[in-house]
Amino acid sequence: MGGERAPLLEVTGLAKAFGPNPVLRDVSLRVAPASIHALLGENGAGKSTLARVLLGMERADAGAILLGGARYAPASAEEARRAGVVLVPQERTLCAHLTVVDNVVLGIEPLARARLGIRDRSRACAVARAAIALVTADPGRVPLDARAGELGVADQQLVEIARALAQGGLREDGRLAARLLVLDEPTSSLGRSDAVRLFERVRALRDAGLAVLLVTHFLSDVRAHADRYTALRDGRVAGEGDPRETEPAQIVREMLGRALNDTRASADTRASAETRAGAVSEAARPAGGEVVLEAEGVSGVKRPKRASLTLRRGEILGIAGLVGSGRTELLRILAGLDPRRGGTVALRAPRGIGLLSEDRGGEGLMLGRSLAENVWLSPRAPRFARPRSLLTEGARWIERLAIRARGPEQRVGELSGGNQQKVQIARLLREDVDVLLVDEPTRGIDVASKAQVLALLRELARAGKAIVLVSSQLDELVTTCDRIAVLRRGTLDPPRPASSWTEASLLLEASS
Repeated sequence: MGGERAPLLEVTGLAKAFGPNPVLRDVSLRVAPASIHALLGENGAGKSTLARVLLGMERADAGAILLGGARYAPASAEEARRAGVVLVPQERTLCAHLTVVDNVVLGIEPLARARLGIRDRSRACAVARAAIALVTADPGRVPLDARAGELGVADQQLVEIARALAQGGLREDGRLAARLLVLDEPTSSLGRSDAVRLFERVRALRDAGLAVLLVTHFLSDVRAHADRYTALRDGRVAGEGDPRETEPAQIVREMLGRALNDTRASADTRASAETRAGAVSEAARPAGGEVVLEAEGVSGVKRPKRASLTLRRGEILGIAGLVGSGRTELLRILAGLDPRRGGTVALRAPRGIGLLSEDRGGEGLMLGRSLAENVWLSPRAPRFARPRSLLTEGARWIERLAIRARGPEQRVGELSGGNQQKVQIARLLREDVDVLLVDEPTRGIDVASKAQVLALLRELARAGKAIVLVSSQLDELVTTCDRIAVLRRGTLDPPRPASSWTEASLLLEASS
């Protein structure tokens, strides 16, 4: 991209903490104009917080930001948009029932009569047409009058980018005024061919003068399309450079903080310590148990594209993958909660199957109801129960799982994240199902609670339960599972023994 240029965005010494927990620590980076700059890091590294500061959604505690050489400290997302800094979020935000035009100008509708709130349709179409023209080489590919829900996933992503650019406003000459586009995991829900087409348009935007901050886990995308990268680890800048001149192993080392050959050793050390503390080792788990769940060529409406697995009684099968790869969708299909488009699922478990949802607050628990009520809630439970029976059952699980609560009558929403997770597990255990599908069981809980939850899963496997574990924490998969399979862009690779994996090799495999 040429020689040294004055940066469009310059961040110096940025710091941010939430309560006593520092999230960003002395972060500095420079994004050149007309460039694609990748922002890398594990979950919790600080990528999202940095992006939120740039977009006016959070205020930094210390440090300085310059945009185009001028001080930049947006107090709101609206201020950021007026400065030309816009976001395309990871999750789709389009209104499926609205047309492309209506989605692009949503929130910035040009008015013909401001007092009456009457929209200027011709100006709205002009804004949408200008924005769509920037993101597609074929103007007819995305019809302005089409409903967003009728478009394919790749075209919906293009509309998301067009809307973000339109949010940045129009110049006097009618051109869009956005200067910095933040793309958050833009290809996480796209297939390979769609991802290639998307990056063709992103590069065209770069060549037209737009700077792009690409937040992603896909190292292959970074090496193929980014001009520079910055790797964050624990809220600090751990590395930066030209991704085409940096080995993938080096970038992974910067993200993890360990050399490739050190990762397995550290994992083995942790596993040995846990085993000495009473956790079951791989060798101690039952081998060759009966098959209780078998899936062949399973596909969902969007994800996964193809997944085959065999699960035996007494084992923990881990599934690794990046956000958007289809891990949660696969578990929901296996549990019968989401429709299966293709393939077969055979369940050979007399006591059935149960799912521990990753969204414990929105789906897994009734936060406004008591601990006892949450534990009791089950299709197999009696429709009516005496209050004393509820409280007795709740007290039993408080004792069994060491749940920290005032009592079984306490509302679940008042408990810590770790104890909420134990309540969700208690309900599954009370069901006594044979197969447990466990989705991100340690998300948002403290270190001590994580250790307790993982030890409980190992204890359940030792008792003969069959478990599928999805976790974004790669060290948890390496030290907890018997076998691990990687789900990449919707396709599940054959599982391998956990002892053959390291955190680094899992990350490389998932991001390739």
